[in-house]
Amino acid sequence: MECHGDVGSVYFGPNHPMKPHRLCMTHHLVLAYELHKKMEIYRPHKAYPVELAQFHSADYVEFLHRITPDTQHLYSEELMKYNLGEDCPVFENLFEFCQIYAGGTVDAARRLNNQLCDIAINWAGGLHHAKKCQASGFCYINDLVLGILELLKHHARVLYIDIDVHHGDGVEEAFYFTDRVMTVSFHKFGDMFFPGTGDVKVI
Repeated sequence: MECHGDVGSVYFGPNHPMKPHRLCMTHHLVLAYELHKKMEIYRPHKAYPVELAQFHSADYVEFLHRITPDTQHLYSEELMKYNLGEDCPVFENLFEFCQIYAGGTVDAARRLNNQLCDIAINWAGGLHHAKKCQASGFCYINDLVLGILELLKHHARVLYIDIDVHHGDGVEEAFYFTDRVMTVSFHKFGDMFFPGTGDVKVI
């Protein structure tokens, strides 16, 4: 468990529902209740571009690395191609933000694989909508897919359980054609609710 200061200070922009500051609020609550004395606090590495490309396309990772709020006006076609904009804005230190939260999940999976812990929590992770070549629903890099790929190096099968108001579509899509990962998502569905997938009839 950790709260990297750079994650909590990220600002998606005015009126955007994603508030990374809540991550540090959670961390401070853990400290205030002295729950940290019952766990090991660990600062993970920042995921390298080559690690992010274990799932995401290399051109998408490279674009996230290159784009900044000051240069985005030069890349209108790419912004549309990679679905960056209103829901997934380009903000200061976007790529580092992705590296930090993805690195946390990858390191958590590695610690589980190496039997260094029984339970690993990454407050900053869980960005389950990101696709292979596209951002979606406030999610840029799908840290969960990267974590599961890491777990699959040591385990024959992984059960992924997603409890969120939105369907975990990015993770389901990533592993749809393998029998090594079972995805179970508990979410709201219907009335055009985002992302519009995850009907109870779908297996």
